[in-house]
Amino acid sequence: MMKQLSRYVNRDLSWLEFNRRVMAEAKDHSVPLLERAKFLAIVSSNLDEFMSVRVAGIQDQLKAGFTKIDFTGYSPAGLWKRLLKRTGQMVGEQYRTYREVMRELSRKGIVLTTVAELNASQSAAMDTYFREIVFPVLTPMAVDQSRPFPLVHTKELYLAVLLRGEGETEADEPYFAIVQVPSILPRYVRLPGRANSKKATFILLEDLIQTYIDTLFNGYTPFAVHPFRLTRNADLTLNEEGAEDLLEEIEKELRRRRWGIPVRLETGASFHPYALERLKEELEIDDHVIEIDGPLDLSFLMKFASALPGFDDLRYPRLEPVYPAELEETDDMFEVIRQRDVLLYHPYESFEAVTDFVQQAAADPDVLAIKMTMYRVSGQSALVQSLAEAAGNGKQVTVVVELKARFDEERNIAWARQLEKAGCHVVYGLVGLKTHAKILLVVRREGNTLRRYVHVATGNYNDITAKLYTDIGLFTAHPVIGGDASALFNEVTGYSAPYEWQAFGVAPAGLKEILLDLIDREKEHALAGRPAHIIAKMNSLSNQEMIDKLYEASKAGVTIELIVRGVCCLRPGVPDLSENIRVFSIVDRFLEHSRLLYVRNGGDEQVYISSADWMTRNLTRRIELMCPVFDQRLRSSLINVLQLSLQDNVKSRELKSSGLYEPTVGGADPVRSQFQAERIHSWKIQG
Repeated sequence: MMKQLSRYVNRDLSWLEFNRRVMAEAKDHSVPLLERAKFLAIVSSNLDEFMSVRVAGIQDQLKAGFTKIDFTGYSPAGLWKRLLKRTGQMVGEQYRTYREVMRELSRKGIVLTTVAELNASQSAAMDTYFREIVFPVLTPMAVDQSRPFPLVHTKELYLAVLLRGEGETEADEPYFAIVQVPSILPRYVRLPGRANSKKATFILLEDLIQTYIDTLFNGYTPFAVHPFRLTRNADLTLNEEGAEDLLEEIEKELRRRRWGIPVRLETGASFHPYALERLKEELEIDDHVIEIDGPLDLSFLMKFASALPGFDDLRYPRLEPVYPAELEETDDMFEVIRQRDVLLYHPYESFEAVTDFVQQAAADPDVLAIKMTMYRVSGQSALVQSLAEAAGNGKQVTVVVELKARFDEERNIAWARQLEKAGCHVVYGLVGLKTHAKILLVVRREGNTLRRYVHVATGNYNDITAKLYTDIGLFTAHPVIGGDASALFNEVTGYSAPYEWQAFGVAPAGLKEILLDLIDREKEHALAGRPAHIIAKMNSLSNQEMIDKLYEASKAGVTIELIVRGVCCLRPGVPDLSENIRVFSIVDRFLEHSRLLYVRNGGDEQVYISSADWMTRNLTRRIELMCPVFDQRLRSSLINVLQLSLQDNVKSRELKSSGLYEPTVGGADPVRSQFQAERIHSWKIQG
């Protein structure tokens, strides 16, 4: 008898299916070659984070003897075995794709070669590069009775070296050492070529070091040199209640992260058995060792493909974001926003409009206060400079910096210190909660009154990712939204009794309940015989209560269309459960990142933008924000965005009840939502 499917898809297995969709872009021959290389890099980076956080968490459960079965039907032990098997298969597929992409790049004049294949002039150049640039940075680390095994940093590349002393034979136990491949140097080295040649030839840094490894061990003979890489548990465990200074506590925890428990060991092919046993013994890892036939850590391909000059025919055409038309012809953004709400659609519209808004506020003598949240910002953020300038101009500047933004903790600590030195009030949010809401509030004196200007967004205040992610931003001077914005900052920065939100849905207190009520309302419309329709776009859907509520609505007859880029634990298309639900995922040139919600509401349509995915952490352990779009014209614009995504039949995949994704079928003509330029640029409803 066929095993009955669970009502839910397991979160971690769903994530692997998402990474497989990323891999599909690397395998797609219609994608430009250098872009395929970038997707291979993304697969690697995704797997690194998955291992260091999700798989590490399951490993912790196993060590603690945790055996409880989760709501999707998996125990930690069962899930661990399934994940190791599937990730192993994924890595094999990744490296087969890597070899294919590199062969095709070689035919186009981009060659990754080995030291053994260099000509005389190239060998001389590499000899000079090694001795002048690489050798001074290297540190050989021997392991013996007087020198204990050194700290192996997470996700760094190393070489394991076996050596013999003079006169020793194979019968003698070898000497063991490791050498870190310095991450401060480029992972790949370009070789000199003939004049006027368009060919670009490279070797990998670890191959170069391996060739000259004997220069690090005078008097000894290296006879085996192999690359390896360790992934450690990278989850921060903070005692925020007992931390007198959260910033200092996170800095301490970041230092502890370097000593996190090993989760995965990657080794080069044909690794010497003695060296492998030494590593496994010293690192105390045995059950997750992956042998890789190719360069370890393909994330270097992102910079390799992006920074390589020329070869533009092997990339997507350059996209130049346009400045929002509503703001382009004005020197006073406040005047425009006072008259009408303005939507921004990134990356098609420029993030410079947000930067310009903050710069204008910083210089405007009538602006009294600026308040904003900061989750992930870029390395050279103009917003931070403008906030510092505003504080220098005597304005009240308050910045809620989320220090616990995973893997951006160090950068955010640096920003926090810089802002404090400039005179800004820096707040680290509420104990136990990440501040993930994206909101900017400007308070301005206008005559005898104060007016609030608000920017609410689905994505971070980051000018770099705004060119790579699809996100929505809303400028408004609506007094109700302004009042809620002030109340939100008061709750985060001070003491405040529970506030009756007029427009916002705010997590953890109330957002989930609002979402559940909106779904229930559509259910009631359906039961009353009225058309009922929900379209929701998000990154992930894994909260059981939200899924069950969608199942209820589906059984009542509500048409539900979900656009979920990554994890989706809901199982669509199951008779008598979810037959009215369809789930789509789009993986393409840009990272789909906007969170949008449409409800038909008996014809009185409502549209919301949000920072929150429908995950338990977003709804219960983060400060999140959902904001209604009041302007009918802007609501229609966002409905256009959702409809275009639903019409995609080129890069869209549909989740089936099996838990697997299949290419979306529909329409006589191909529709690629991210590339329908004429429709994207006219997405705003005029009038």
